[in-house]
Amino acid sequence: MSEARQSASRATLLVVFSACCFGSISILITLAIGSGARLIDALVWRYAIAAVLLVILSGIGATRAAGRRALPLLVLAGGGQAAIAFVSLSALKYIPAASLTFLFYTYPAWLAVIGAVRGTEQLTGPRTLALGLSLAGLALMVGMPGAGGLHPIGVALALSAALLYAIYIPMIGHLGKDLPPSVTSSYAAAGAAITLIAASLFQGGPRFELSSLAWLSIGVLAVVCTVIAFIAFLRGLAAIGPVRTAIVSTVEPFWTALLGSVVLGQQLGPRTLTGGMLIAAAVIVIQVGHRNAVTLSAD
Repeated sequence: MSEARQSASRATLLVVFSACCFGSISILITLAIGSGARLIDALVWRYAIAAVLLVILSGIGATRAAGRRALPLLVLAGGGQAAIAFVSLSALKYIPAASLTFLFYTYPAWLAVIGAVRGTEQLTGPRTLALGLSLAGLALMVGMPGAGGLHPIGVALALSAALLYAIYIPMIGHLGKDLPPSVTSSYAAAGAAITLIAASLFQGGPRFELSSLAWLSIGVLAVVCTVIAFIAFLRGLAAIGPVRTAIVSTVEPFWTALLGSVVLGQQLGPRTLTGGMLIAAAVIVIQVGHRNAVTLSAD
């Protein structure tokens, strides 16, 4: 196997791993809230703890190396995460969670279209096929939004969150270019923590007195689903680009369904399994398409 193929394969595995970490967030949040924590508490402590760990991991000197990009990373990368979470969760006031999930996971399609319009990414045959397979798999797992009955405000919020995320992925890739992933992640986590702490002040501020299970869930959220996941995601993103990263990341809801079945006892039906196989097929298609392109360019 050539070095380029090995690098792409490693990057793809990193993105799959990060997607599984991110897909665990809703389960851990559910456990934390079920143990008495508020959503804002779990999010504030998740990002605050992660920011401290990432700064320690990166080193003060490396963190300062961001220079003029420090403020944009803090505001755009960190604030962007908080904004996407707020907009997407606000849609739940108007539409069911299944509809929100499907509408939000249109972001790979948004990302591919934006890249094609800007001329930064080609909408090749394999990518188009992979997008179709991943969206079909998601539709099977969570259900297509109904033709009628969905509140237009909820639909607008869900699609806005998807569009924001489609913009966010290449933006953070650009802002973090030539910086160690741990440094980029440090600013993203710190910015999100500051934004969420400010938001929590309207609810009386973050709480310190939480149950042991809540703190354990938050600890896993901070270490695994933020520190480790961010670094893996950014390394993969830098190697395979935003469109392939977005498509591979659609394994996330399938992992969430699997974990929910094991941890929370939620039923894993044939629709979820079939949808997961379609998403896995999308990952294979996009990977094989890239390998063929590398082979042709080398010949």
